[in-house]
Amino acid sequence: MDIKKRIEELRKTIEYHNDKYYNQDDPEISDFEYDQLSLELRKLEQEYPEFAASDSPTQKVGGTVKRELRKVQHDVPVISLQDVFSKEEVYNFVNKMIQELGNPTFVVERKVDGLSVVLRYKDGTLVEGITRGDGLIGESVYENLLEIKSVPRTIPTKLPYLEVRGEVYMSNEAFERANKKQEEMGGKVYQTARNLAAGTLRQLDPAVVRERDLDIYVFNLEISEGKDFTSHSESLNWLSTQGFPVSPGFMVCKTADEVWECITKIGDSRWELPFGIDGAVVKVDSLEDRRRLGITSKVPRWAVAYKYPPEQKETVVEDIIVQVGRTGRLTPLAILKPVKIAGTTVSKATLHNQDYIDSKDIRIGDTVIIQKAGDIIPEVLKSIPEKRPETAQRYVMPDKCPICGAPTLREEEGVEIRCTGTNCIAQAMRGIIYFASKDAMNIEGLGPSSVEALMTEGYIKDVADIYLLKNYREELINKGIVGKEKSVDNLIRAVEKSKENDIDRLITGLGIRNVGKQTARVLASNFPDMEALQNATYEQLIALPDFGDIMVRDILEFFSKEENKALIEKLKDAGVNMKSKVSATKKDDRFAGKTFVLTGTLPTMTRDEATQIIQMYGGKVSGSVSKKTSYVLAGEEAGSKLTKAQALGVPIISEEDFKKMLE
Repeated sequence: MDIKKRIEELRKTIEYHNDKYYNQDDPEISDFEYDQLSLELRKLEQEYPEFAASDSPTQKVGGTVKRELRKVQHDVPVISLQDVFSKEEVYNFVNKMIQELGNPTFVVERKVDGLSVVLRYKDGTLVEGITRGDGLIGESVYENLLEIKSVPRTIPTKLPYLEVRGEVYMSNEAFERANKKQEEMGGKVYQTARNLAAGTLRQLDPAVVRERDLDIYVFNLEISEGKDFTSHSESLNWLSTQGFPVSPGFMVCKTADEVWECITKIGDSRWELPFGIDGAVVKVDSLEDRRRLGITSKVPRWAVAYKYPPEQKETVVEDIIVQVGRTGRLTPLAILKPVKIAGTTVSKATLHNQDYIDSKDIRIGDTVIIQKAGDIIPEVLKSIPEKRPETAQRYVMPDKCPICGAPTLREEEGVEIRCTGTNCIAQAMRGIIYFASKDAMNIEGLGPSSVEALMTEGYIKDVADIYLLKNYREELINKGIVGKEKSVDNLIRAVEKSKENDIDRLITGLGIRNVGKQTARVLASNFPDMEALQNATYEQLIALPDFGDIMVRDILEFFSKEENKALIEKLKDAGVNMKSKVSATKKDDRFAGKTFVLTGTLPTMTRDEATQIIQMYGGKVSGSVSKKTSYVLAGEEAGSKLTKAQALGVPIISEEDFKKMLE
């Protein structure tokens, strides 16, 4: 083996996966696979120091800083922990500490699988929250942290300055709930709760954080001006009295045997926890001992993280079926012989796409190794060819949609295969659910179960049929498929009310690829009605802010199809608003290049109305305050955003000031 070449390959591979994990919140490999790559690189660099490099991923912490979020320098470097993977390594660490320190005590804690953050308090009030970033500079997520109920806004002891470190995570229940909603709306389905938690915390809109029920555990006290502690366990107990949810079930030990017993205990119970963990942390308890030991450029010398190997089981692929999503994407699904793994019974797992099936050589009838990604999402790791029966069958994605029979088409230079049918019931059902969702037409009472029932009974075939339901009121009441009389009447009222929505909601609901609600608002601000949008040219669309080639071509393709033209005409005939209320009153681009932040309750208009006006005049609305913010529009009971704007010297305006800017 060419050692130098292998080291270079490992560095390149790890850097790629670091970017996917830290910056994109979209890892392609499991934590265990990543750890094995890092371990191999670390060993090779130790054995061959002549190939050492200061820019190696083994010398770095975390990822780069996301451009959209305000950068903040850490007071205390936020470093990683040294990973260990065996009982022998744990004993070596503990015994080394005993040899160097005499008779130390250790704290063993669960390593919660989430996103590390630092909380700063001044005089007992939370003033800042920062992600790890690269360990020296992180991202301010202060506004988003305020939306997490378990993060204390104030604490009883008013220390001049307090800094603590914690882990923001998402419970298994919240993860399943959020993913279900993502799937219903045709959005990205996350593989692990950690990925979704990280992606959520780094959102620019705090409302998303509020909706997804993030949580936090605090696991370390970094700075406490005005109060001294002698041990880590003492500081955790004090933090608990201040209202912080501290690292749950931490244990104090003295010997290597006791430490390993605690690690084993945590490992045995991890499937019963309502949240994911990816290991156990062993720390020297004495803070003075920690100071004596110090840190390296990347890890502390006084702590290690034991990483549990993922539980893996063998099972059999009994069949492979295909699911069809809202956009027509076909996803293969392995039907497995039920097997209990990581605390639950698994009977199916996604196979992602044809390339994944081929690369893993997975066949119907194969014995396969499965595990749960992040201990939550079942995944097929590999097949076991030596156990393959003669009857095993290769699987090829269908050339026709299994639902409607229309031809399927693989995307150019991509892995996705889509149904090309215009009347596919699977696509239609997903599309109707999305159309009625909160982010689109917001038709209360028309959720997945109601849509499925109405489609099964033949009342709706496309989104336009929703507006004909009033014609079948008595039938719907008698059949009870969406509830009794009150439920039917409430649904009909919600449907009728949705006709009055501004056109941006309709554009969102149409489900154009790569067009979400923000993009829809920009379109509504720049085109007076649906007809103008349908006739828009490539040049007109590409000139809009943040519009790229792929998005523009998706819009043009959508409006070029005859079936979509017919659907829009049907909606128009049903009385659905086709005019842009925003564009109708647009006069100029006076807010072009300006960014507004809204906070508090405005006297005469809602935040949504103010947002539409700002966008109508070419401005942008952000969820967080930074030095780049042009104005903070503040109403009554304005909170932390107002405080931050004052600290940064950002201009603060009232609704009256805002209206004068519109004159």
